[in-house]
Amino acid sequence: MVPSVLHFRMPAEWERHACTFIAWPVRGSMCFPENYRQVATGYSQFASAIAEFEPVTILANPEEAGTLEKIYQGKNVRVLSMAHDDSWFRDNGPTFLVAADGQVGGINWRFNAWGEKYTPYDRDDRLAGMLLDSFNLPRFNAPLVLEGGSIHVDGEGTLLTTEQCLLNPNRNPKESRETISALLKDYLAIRQIIWLKKGLSGDETDGHVDNLACFAAPGKVLIQVCEDPSDENYTVTQENLAILEQTVDAAGRKLEVIPVQQPPARYYRGKRLTLSYMNFYLVNDGLILPVFGGEAAETDQAACDILSRTFPNRRIRTIDGTAIISEGGNVHCATQQLPAGKGGNKR
Repeated sequence: MVPSVLHFRMPAEWERHACTFIAWPVRGSMCFPENYRQVATGYSQFASAIAEFEPVTILANPEEAGTLEKIYQGKNVRVLSMAHDDSWFRDNGPTFLVAADGQVGGINWRFNAWGEKYTPYDRDDRLAGMLLDSFNLPRFNAPLVLEGGSIHVDGEGTLLTTEQCLLNPNRNPKESRETISALLKDYLAIRQIIWLKKGLSGDETDGHVDNLACFAAPGKVLIQVCEDPSDENYTVTQENLAILEQTVDAAGRKLEVIPVQQPPARYYRGKRLTLSYMNFYLVNDGLILPVFGGEAAETDQAACDILSRTFPNRRIRTIDGTAIISEGGNVHCATQQLPAGKGGNKR
């Protein structure tokens, strides 16, 4: 039986969390394994920043779990030994749900490493189901390849995604837009899907929406924009901005759209990095924001100001957004929230 029939829904990220999950980076699966120490430092910074607001659970491969337990002992962080191939837990982990009675469950999507871009990924494909079973949470196995970074919800029946990712033939080549839409509605209790077009330049996830736009509240959406016609993100962001300005949510509300200027373009080994302020992560009473420094100082401050006004009751906690960006993502990609509710006791 699908989750929506059992009155489960995907909550908004701003709803209370029991904890945040992070999967520790795996040197062998990195794009640039020589940067492992820098990336591991970045993940450590994420964990420490998030732990200022809520408990953190780090999933570590068995050979690293003992060392990490010693490092994080007594720091509002616990370590679980759980095998994985890659560290982007937003994508290879479960999407957590909450039922009307407060029961927490989760979706075990199929995972194919962003359209089979990396191998192996068999342990990642099993990871979500293993975690849900480990925490004795109801598990819903979805017949759909999907990464968590490709969707955002408002908790009231509206979902944001991109055509570039969800309709990409490297994910679900035999499924139509109508079938994918129906499955999203069944598994996430969604009534309205807002289909944006493409994601940002350099994003090898094929346009994950969590680099592009997100809900700030029901009826309110933040979107990263570019106003330079010579920049390859100009057409992409202006087209998506127009879609948001012309649509309504599941409650029939016209959206309040808040633009955030993108940071200046930055490159690593000839490839544009996907710098995004939209890859922030909401924690209990706070917001973890990647900033990029240097020539981005002005846009960093502007993003902080906009987010402070948008979330006046949250403390904005900035982190070094350059620490792991060469690997293709940032703090939102690396995290997944466990909603507060009933259940979720580790066996």
